[in-house]
Amino acid sequence: MNSEEEFFDAETGLESDDSWEVSFKDALVFDSKQVADGSTQENGVKSLPAEMISRNNFSVWSILKKCIGMELSKIAMPVVFNEPLSFLQRISEYMEHTHLIHKACSLSDSIERMQVVAAFAVSAVASQWERTGKPFNPLLGETFELTREDEGYRLISEQVSHHPPVSAFHVESLKQEFEFHGSIYPKLKFWGKSVEAEPKGTMTLELLKHKEAYTWVNPMCCVHNIILGKLWIEQYGAVEITNHSTGDTCVLNFKPCGMFGKDLHKVEGYIQDKSKKKQRVIYGKWTECIYGVDPKLYETYKKTANDSKKLKQVRSKNSSLHLNLNLPPLLAKRYAMMWFSLGTNPHSGAEDWLYAGGYFDRNYADCPDIY
Repeated sequence: MNSEEEFFDAETGLESDDSWEVSFKDALVFDSKQVADGSTQENGVKSLPAEMISRNNFSVWSILKKCIGMELSKIAMPVVFNEPLSFLQRISEYMEHTHLIHKACSLSDSIERMQVVAAFAVSAVASQWERTGKPFNPLLGETFELTREDEGYRLISEQVSHHPPVSAFHVESLKQEFEFHGSIYPKLKFWGKSVEAEPKGTMTLELLKHKEAYTWVNPMCCVHNIILGKLWIEQYGAVEITNHSTGDTCVLNFKPCGMFGKDLHKVEGYIQDKSKKKQRVIYGKWTECIYGVDPKLYETYKKTANDSKKLKQVRSKNSSLHLNLNLPPLLAKRYAMMWFSLGTNPHSGAEDWLYAGGYFDRNYADCPDIY
């Protein structure tokens, strides 16, 4: 399998009361507009032009058994295992939940902002459920641009390295409210019956109004039943989200499935302030629902976990976060990229591909003449 196997999509909605909820019940992409008669007109892509084929009828093992010990990023796979889109396009699916960033920008409390940022990080991972196809590899220097005026942002992504494959992206608010950027370089390991992807690359979200920067690295991803059976995806590992301005952190533990599947898809974690005091507990399943509650109330939840009626009351009355997730080595010689440059992330200190600026200025005078 190739190195760009991951990452993410979904559709969201928001309800407002004492708690808030994000719904991903529809995996359709559409825009709604009011027409003259007051009715709603939906525009955009609602479905693919052809039905999705089943990959269970094809054997990955027939190919991989000849490649044991080889670097997976250099193995050519049948096109049936690809999704009909480029990895640069797939990166843009992070922004399907832009309203969460807008929500974070509107909140005055840093703990509440961290809670929403954590929801944004989890929502991107959630769309991998039953998503076993890989996007096509971009060409070196290939770019993808997306502008969503309705969501208030624009995105540019570029393939900045071919071996190993590295994709960098930069998102900026049209109203200068936030910036979201990062680079993705999954490191693959073949374990015989499964393929594990370790996500290399830091995600950085900057809330410009609050002068805050959040960084995190996505959890491990594993595709099971490579040899025989139905392909399925598991997420596991610790994700630490750091607010570099306030010192607040959120640690999310994506639990591995285990022998009998007891902890399959479970997520547990907490938010703590700079004095290491726990302010919120985050728990749930990244494929279903995530809750955020006071630590003391979490103990009540654990005691009533077997009483569905009491559990529902604890969640509905005391949860401040209610997130529904119902979803369908570097080259010695490097070519200079147009829009990104290799540098150091100013917030995390890690090596990162940083946006050089100028893409949306539409000044093509410095572009090479390739014709």
